[in-house]
Amino acid sequence: MKNFKQIAVVFSLFLVAVFFASGSAVAQGDVMGGVKSAIKVGSSKDLARNFNSVVEITLDGGEATNYSSTQAEFVMKNFFSKNPPVDFSYSHQGASDKGQRYAIGTYTSKAGTYTVLVRMKESGGKYLIQSMNFIKD
Repeated sequence: MKNFKQIAVVFSLFLVAVFFASGSAVAQGDVMGGVKSAIKVGSSKDLARNFNSVVEITLDGGEATNYSSTQAEFVMKNFFSKNPPVDFSYSHQGASDKGQRYAIGTYTSKAGTYTVLVRMKESGGKYLIQSMNFIKD
């Protein structure tokens, strides 16, 4: 009976550890899903919720420019108004050895198609967008 209680306690602790580990992975995946949804509907406001305090944005093959999160929201609002979304989907997602997450996708608008690269880095316990590149195909 004593062994059964020890096994039950160990098994319970194992389940708790698995639950917390999977919850963290789901939360990180939800961030990429939220970014995808915001881009797909062209919502700069929803996208800005995932911005780091400084975001590097490259549009149409121009130079990379660093913006505050507020400025980046305005830049993306302008981009979405000039290039209204028709569709957006990820073709690849991954993570680097240094803990950065990234996604490569295709943004389709009435004005054309763009390859999009989103890079995120952990800050304050959650992943935030560090840079976004919209490269016209």
